[in-house]
Formats: sequence, C-alpha cells, structure tokens
Amino acid sequence: MSDVTRILSAIEQGDPTAADQLLPLVYQELRKLAADKLANEKPGQTIQPTVLVHEAYLRLVHGDEARHWNSRGHFFAAAAEAMRRILIENARRKQRARHGGGQRRLDLDAMNDQGMTDRDEELLALNEALGRFEQLWPDKAMLVKLRYFSGMTIPEAAQVLGVSRATAERYWTFARAWMHAQLKCDD
Repeated sequence: MSDVTRILSAIEQGDPTAADQLLPLVYQELRKLAADKLANEKPGQTIQPTVLVHEAYLRLVHGDEARHWNSRGHFFAAAAEAMRRILIENARRKQRARHGGGQRRLDLDAMNDQGMTDRDEELLALNEALGRFEQLWPDKAMLVKLRYFSGMTIPEAAQVLGVSRATAERYWTFARAWMHAQLKCDD
C-alpha cells in the first residue's frame, strides 16, 4: 500500500492530521496537472495553477461530505473532476453581467490575425457535451476529464482508470470523434 493510499484511508477514517500529510505527497503532481491544463488557456486567464490545485484540494479533503477513495488513482480522478468543476464555475462566473459577461477582454499582445476565440464559451459547450457523453459512457468520459482537464497523458490516464494503454487509446479516439461531432452540431 502506497503512502498516498494509506493517508487517504486515514482521512476516510477521520484522522484530523492525515490531510496535512497528504498535501506534500500529491502537491507536485497536482500542480503539474493544473499547469498543463492552464498552459493552453488564453492570455489573461484569471485562475492560476496554484489556485486551481489549492481549491481542488480543499474541495477533496476538507469538503462537507465524506470522501471515500479506493486508491491513489481514484483520488487523482476525483481531483480531475474537481478541477473541471472549478474551471466551469469560473467560466460561468465570467459570463455573468456583473463580471463583464458578453464583453471580450482584448489583450493586444496576444491577438493574432484571426482574432481571439472565446475560450469560456468553448469550455461551457465542451462541458455540456461532456455531460451528455458521461450519461452514455461514464468510463470514457472519465478518460476525457483526465486528459483534458488534468492534462494527463494516455498512459497516465490508463493507469488511473486501471485499463490498458490500448483500451485508453480506443476510448480517447472514440470520445474525441463523438465530442467533435456534438460540438460541430452545437454550432
């Protein structure tokens, strides 16, 4: 049993000191996942990888409802879901009128010849499509979350899900095709 799994078990059993022991063990990996995800965001993003990691960690470990993790992989899958929800909430917040919804931030240094795309709208459309996809194929949807929102590679996501690399690649190919078709229809 790994240290992370042991500490997760202690958290589940109510050990108040276990959460403090967990963060140093998983922080660097969570930080890397968050940084990879946010590296593809447009300039001027208001959420930083450190903030994303801390918010996800607080939701996972210090949330109101009891958490039960079967393994290290299960914990990182839950972290990917938490990061996804945080990014979606952030995108929705920025769409509200009092937060400048409907207005586009223009960063003159980052503008290209084609103009800027609205990543928030794309993220919300992706979230809606992912919700429909998850209703049909929850296992494949988890792979999408791990890849897209946590920035995991196919081998890393396969390990978290407990499937072979070949299976993860098939899931990814299918999910990308389905999601692309859904997002194209939404346009």
